[in-house]
Amino acid sequence: MSSLTERPTHAPPRTYSRWASLVVLCAGTLMTILDGNIVTVAMPAIQSDLGYSGPGLAWVVNAYLIPFGGLLLLAGRLGDLMGRKRMFAAGLAVFTAASVLCGVATSQGALIAARALQGVGGAMTSAVVLGMLVALFPQPREQARAIAVFSAVGAAGGALGTFLGGALTQALGWHWIFLINLPIGVAAWLAALRVLAPDRGEGLGRGADYPGAALVTGALMLTVYVIVGSGDRDLTATLLLAALALTLFVAFTLRQARAARPLLRLRLFSSRLLTGANAVQILMIATMYGFQFIGTLYLQRVLGYGELATGTAFLPAPVAIGVLMLGLSARTIGRYGAYRVLLTGLAFIVAGMALLSRAPVDGSYFTDVLPPLLLLATGFAAAMPALTGLAMSGAHEEDAGLASGLFNTTQVVGGSLGLAVLSTLAASRTDGLLAGGADSVTATAEGYQLAFQVAAVIAVGALVLAAAVLRTRQGSKLP
Repeated sequence: MSSLTERPTHAPPRTYSRWASLVVLCAGTLMTILDGNIVTVAMPAIQSDLGYSGPGLAWVVNAYLIPFGGLLLLAGRLGDLMGRKRMFAAGLAVFTAASVLCGVATSQGALIAARALQGVGGAMTSAVVLGMLVALFPQPREQARAIAVFSAVGAAGGALGTFLGGALTQALGWHWIFLINLPIGVAAWLAALRVLAPDRGEGLGRGADYPGAALVTGALMLTVYVIVGSGDRDLTATLLLAALALTLFVAFTLRQARAARPLLRLRLFSSRLLTGANAVQILMIATMYGFQFIGTLYLQRVLGYGELATGTAFLPAPVAIGVLMLGLSARTIGRYGAYRVLLTGLAFIVAGMALLSRAPVDGSYFTDVLPPLLLLATGFAAAMPALTGLAMSGAHEEDAGLASGLFNTTQVVGGSLGLAVLSTLAASRTDGLLAGGADSVTATAEGYQLAFQVAAVIAVGALVLAAAVLRTRQGSKLP
């Protein structure tokens, strides 16, 4: 299959314009990624201020994830049809306005509604970014550098969000974790209008399959809902909802196979690289997102860290990720190939999760947390750019927005799945030990140990799958 990187249909913009465009894309992505993580540390303050119950508080996160995960694929395809710049700029505007509504919310319902609108804007912005990036940088070496920069911003932003969430909440209050998006969003929107090159897209008439859009959006939203809410309902209800989501996916597939102008060209999934990379990403992100959430709880509930101390404890991760991705990632991929770099990165992630699985009750940050944290950061810094390059190399240029939306969708599914599975296992283990008479801190620590052990097994699965399906015909080089 011809790759996107081999078939540019027009000359790229001048060098400085391309790198300025990359800065704008990174700024928009950073804002949405920060928001996805910054809320975690502020949850107790939000609960105290607005009076959420335990299950109700989860909807501060779920209300964002469901529309975000459900609309990524549709937004990516619409970006291909109506223009990716338009979709990106419109997403920034919606996300920024919704952030202000979150910041001024004074009731539970107002905050949840605003968070859902944020999810819509986040999907619009995130879905088209990778498609725009690979079009801007069609040459393999430059594309590897650009993907490394983009991945570094995204990965570092995720960890940085934990620190900023603690700092802003403790210093100014939880409202400011949302209001901080106003100046960033306005600046990014104005820069996007000025810097990003216009693109006309294929036209909505080339693929505006509205019944198909309704089916896939409903299926994805229901899938995310089933995953994130699995701990709040019984098994029968979960299985029934999962069966309904599967039915919607089947109906969508049948619709796309027969539609004259399908929303999603099913040929996209014939690419072994694209399909395999997305499958690997689900497992890798499940591991990393589960670590971030469970790791935060371990520091707070077992080691007794406060909000700011917890955020500070995670700071070495974004520093390491930024240094490695910007300084070594592109050159390493260029020398050894994305396949080998990906496997090495996944091996580091396995090692880091294995070390965390022994996190003790009386643990020390410098001996029990920092070493595995650095291993995970190193592994992610190597694996993510390599995986992104492999995935996007399997997409035709006209499908780049859709491929970008798909790649972001599997990130959401992987993160939601990892969070649901690992937190449920940890809670079940803790409850069992408490029922047997164990003290609270010991029971909690052993619950987290089980979660880390399962995360290590998931990481092994990602490594095995990547080794089996992502080797290219050239051995280790991108096609």
